Amino acid sequence: MGVLAATPEWERWVVLTPAFVVGIGLIAGVLILLGRALASSIRESGHPRWIYIGLAGVVAAVVVMTYLGISLPRE
Repeated sequence: MGVLAATPEWERWVVLTPAFVVGIGLIAGVLILLGRALASSIRESGHPRWIYIGLAGVVAAVVVMTYLGISLPRE
């Protein structure tokens, strides 16, 4: 009886697997394109050090706000 009850779960995973593969591929493609555009922008900018400092500042602000438990208001 347990095997019969578990069958729909396996069927669901078999049906959803292609959607997961395609979705992960799309996300990876977008991230690759955005990464290449960012790298190109940094290379072409006159002051790439400022871009790195700005990115580090944004990451640091997000980490500190997350650590402090600050949540931004949602409209």
